[in-house]
Amino acid sequence: MTKEKRDVQPRRYRVSLAEQESQRMLWQRDFTRPLLWLSGVAVVLIGAALVWCLIAFTPLRTTIPGYPDARSRNMAVQNAIKIDSLEQIITRWDLYAENLRRVVSGELPLNIDSVIRAKAVSDSLPADASALADRDSLLRRTVASRLDPGSKPRPLPLEGRHFITPVKGVVSREYDPVQHPYIDISAPAGTPVLAVLDGTVLYAGWNEEMGYTVGLQHAGGLVTFYKHNQKLLKAVGDKVAAGTSIALVGNSGSAGNTDAGDHLHFELWYEGEALNPSQYINF
Repeated sequence: MTKEKRDVQPRRYRVSLAEQESQRMLWQRDFTRPLLWLSGVAVVLIGAALVWCLIAFTPLRTTIPGYPDARSRNMAVQNAIKIDSLEQIITRWDLYAENLRRVVSGELPLNIDSVIRAKAVSDSLPADASALADRDSLLRRTVASRLDPGSKPRPLPLEGRHFITPVKGVVSREYDPVQHPYIDISAPAGTPVLAVLDGTVLYAGWNEEMGYTVGLQHAGGLVTFYKHNQKLLKAVGDKVAAGTSIALVGNSGSAGNTDAGDHLHFELWYEGEALNPSQYINF
């Protein structure tokens, strides 16, 4: 005796929409259990995608706790300036302790200009000896390729020169070739301003708009200006070496008394044309 096998039909579900009074069917849909699960998963995924788009491409993302808004970025800049100020204070105390030890032991005290220059050079050069060797070899090949037998050495292009960072801080305003053909570097008041290259002081004085300003003439038609200083340390005609302190950071002049605070206004000119200092100097 055989038993007939019945085909197991999948259970079907119906979702319908009808008027309450007339019971007239407006819309209905039949579902199986797998289709019902797939529809639910699709709705969840589409909802998650919409929420992600709202958060990623609308100002709603600023309502998320911990998201960095404009105030957070400003605080990050201020914290970086405070850290740099603390580093300067620690360096001064180290120099004070070292000079005190030398005076007690009968030795000559350290020259602060030479220490700052050595530190600036060591910070700007790569620490790897192989990288130094490669850079030196590249510089030698560049110089050799631009020399003619019996002629005087030609000035190196800007890419072949080693610039000292004028002041350690945060670039608060970038270079703009039309409205702002220079850069502003925020730094604590009294921070030493260093010469970026060897040169001669061609201007050192007070300007009502730019405050205490010093300008340096370098070889190869290169000129640099350092403005809004608190104090000038060099006079016109002085010969300065790269890394020498030439002024102190401040906010002097009518153009400097803005929300920018204490900063260095730095200009880089080559053969009468203003250049973007960030392309040649690491700030």
